[in-house]
Amino acid sequence: MKEISNLMNYRDSIKVVDATLRDGGLVNDFFFTDKFVHDLYLANIKAGVDYMEFGYKGDKEMFDKTKFGKWKFCDEDDLRAVVGDNDTDLKIAVMADVGRCNYKEDIIDRNDSVIDLIRVATYLNQIPTAVDMIENAKSKGYEVSCNIMAISTAQEGDLRAALDILGKSPVDVIYIVDSFGAMYPEQMQRLAAVYVELAEKYGKKVGIHAHNNQQLAFANTIEAVGDGVDWLDATYSSMGRGAGNCAMELLLGFLKNPKYNVFPVIKFIDEHMTKLREQGIVWGYDLQYLMTGLLNQHPRTAIAFTKDDRKDYAEFYKEIVTMD
Repeated sequence: MKEISNLMNYRDSIKVVDATLRDGGLVNDFFFTDKFVHDLYLANIKAGVDYMEFGYKGDKEMFDKTKFGKWKFCDEDDLRAVVGDNDTDLKIAVMADVGRCNYKEDIIDRNDSVIDLIRVATYLNQIPTAVDMIENAKSKGYEVSCNIMAISTAQEGDLRAALDILGKSPVDVIYIVDSFGAMYPEQMQRLAAVYVELAEKYGKKVGIHAHNNQQLAFANTIEAVGDGVDWLDATYSSMGRGAGNCAMELLLGFLKNPKYNVFPVIKFIDEHMTKLREQGIVWGYDLQYLMTGLLNQHPRTAIAFTKDDRKDYAEFYKEIVTMD
């Protein structure tokens, strides 16, 4: 049983990361208005959020710039147009996907960038390249985290081997990522124990990035907090791919650290997130995402179901339950 003090008190080691632009950008191809981005930046500062993830460092040879907004690429000039020299306590983060980022060229030296944190995203079979990306970013002066994706499909032996490799790398934070929204708090408790054990061995921190397919993103996040996980991802109004993520307004309402203030988040949601939904941008828990979460499947089929404006939920379930 967790001590009640874990819920009544706070740890100053906890870091909150806003992933609204990055994960939310997967919903609208990163076409956010400049005002939305600037107001989100100011809201995060006022709310006491520790890191703001602006988007990806996407490979421009791989992704057509005309089909995506600027936060698919996070060019330095675009970042500085929002944050200037970022003379604030809020740190700036971007994500670099293994195999989808020209990291040796597109990630410049930290001394020349306003970015503080590079978040490397990888699958288990890509760990060697992830380590090279981590070493590259670290040599350029950045803080570095690593998100191991689709962890609900991994075997524990493979996971422990990957964590041991990452532990020996210069990475600062290793993330539990429930990409399919398939995990329950009891599973999160056991998984967090594995991560924390390896992290403590190598002097690393552990983070969590949860998806809301079974309406458990918040539950899994606060479970992880009680299990010693310090870095917590969240998004405003849960905006993110498919079913979305842990809601920032829920997370800041839960954390007892007086540095965090939920009101600027609520105000931003009132002014901006409702408008996105009115414009037809769709994300969040729905039956099709529940189904893929229950089956521990990638939500791509549910995303297609949503884009096609289908409503035949029973037929969809029959389709995906028979998939190989």
